[in-house]
Amino acid sequence: MSGETLLLRQVHPTFVQEGRFTSQAFRPTPKDKGKLSADDGSRTTAIEAWTHFTEIQKFQSSGVAAVTVDECKACGLPAGPDERPGLPYHCSVDFSGHPDRVWRPLSKQLQMCAEERGWQHKPLEAN
Repeated sequence: MSGETLLLRQVHPTFVQEGRFTSQAFRPTPKDKGKLSADDGSRTTAIEAWTHFTEIQKFQSSGVAAVTVDECKACGLPAGPDERPGLPYHCSVDFSGHPDRVWRPLSKQLQMCAEERGWQHKPLEAN
């Protein structure tokens, strides 16, 4: 993955306010064990990632946002491939090297980068 690779992040409907994704979309939850899931944008598209997430995995997503590997590195967050069974394009942004108390400000920095880029895919029914 190059530094410019987009890390495609599914945005749960609860993480959307007034049509914009919140920083919660870029913060790991307790079940994530410090690793934020994404898809490798050099190996799949935002539409393909969204379709797999919503139709194959049967999860909810209001759309796809993205940050780059370099934007993660600038925040001190390593990002890279993390393939899992049935998820060949899976990658992770690793927050685990930081104390929980700084996850919120780090996720805000990622959210601002993604917001500047805009939605990478937003299905019509989610508009």
